[in-house]
Amino acid sequence: MSDVTNASPTASPRDPLICSAKGCRETAVWVLAWNNPKLHTPERRKTWLACEEHREHLSSFLGVRGFLKDVVPLERWEESAADR
Repeated sequence: MSDVTNASPTASPRDPLICSAKGCRETAVWVLAWNNPKLHTPERRKTWLACEEHREHLSSFLGVRGFLKDVVPLERWEESAADR
């Protein structure tokens, strides 16, 4: 997947979360939760982060492969993680 870099939605609170699209340095505002059913158990969720500009492109990339499970605003994702 040469058009995406890895990013973690659990970075330090001081570090801005950056979009996962290759070369993008914009602040992420979306979490794209996905898994590859050939590699991951059904409940496992990997994440990519997306800025407004790249949300649709990254969602489409994952969607055509059947990997995309959910697209959630980053703020809501962080709130749900804090509740766990």
